[in-house]
Amino acid sequence: MKYQTELKTAQEAVRRAGEIIRKSYAALRSDDVSEKRANDMVTVVDIESQRSTVTLLRERFRTDFIVAEESFEASVNQGIASDAPRRWYIDPLDGTTNYIHAYPMFAASIALQEDGEMVMGVTYDPMRDELFHAVRGEGAYMNDARIRVSTISSKVRTLLATGFPFRAREYLDEYLKTFRFFFNNSRGIRRGGSATLDLAYVAIGRVDAFWEMTLSPWDMAAGVILIEEAGGTVTDFFGEKNSLANGHIVATNGAFHDWMCEHIQSVFPKGTDLSL
Repeated sequence: MKYQTELKTAQEAVRRAGEIIRKSYAALRSDDVSEKRANDMVTVVDIESQRSTVTLLRERFRTDFIVAEESFEASVNQGIASDAPRRWYIDPLDGTTNYIHAYPMFAASIALQEDGEMVMGVTYDPMRDELFHAVRGEGAYMNDARIRVSTISSKVRTLLATGFPFRAREYLDEYLKTFRFFFNNSRGIRRGGSATLDLAYVAIGRVDAFWEMTLSPWDMAAGVILIEEAGGTVTDFFGEKNSLANGHIVATNGAFHDWMCEHIQSVFPKGTDLSL
């Protein structure tokens, strides 16, 4: 199996992070929480979880570049070029606002990119003990059982997932146009508050598609390979494989991907500047 050492390390790292997350669940104090920017929170648990993960990765992969959500010492990548062929993406706790409120929808994730291609991804839900993983060319799994995207092709029967642009509320009115259309042309929409888990749920077929804008690369990295290896399709709003760069993602079971992109482009035409 390719990337066996990397996969085992990532699985070990997210399980360690999960222990840290569970230990403090529903027990945070107000001084354990700070605001990075409006509506973008960080807790001591995010930081401790990330420190544990980064330490393990750096011990075992000394020449790889590490990209992580919470700021950390520049010394972690000291002497390693930012264009190194291998890059790890870490989200130590995706769904921090949920976590703060003891709303059990959050996860830890790790992904590995090599020569510009996502080759391995792991997402762990510590509250349900669900460990998702995928390696390029070897399929997607949850707790070591093979998973596939849904087979639903009828749009009116789809269950969709999304997130709101909380980091860029200036786009909210336009975003709600896409929400209204998909709400009226599907069975329903869920907004869980953790893009990492939403993407894993597309991979396992619990929802049929997910779209969101202005995400960070670590929010999406593991989910991209999970969905692709589960038989689905992932692009940005414009049908390009550029989500990690621009932050906008459409992830589906593949059956109605073009339809979703076409409607989103009717609201956000190609060429629209959606930068933060």
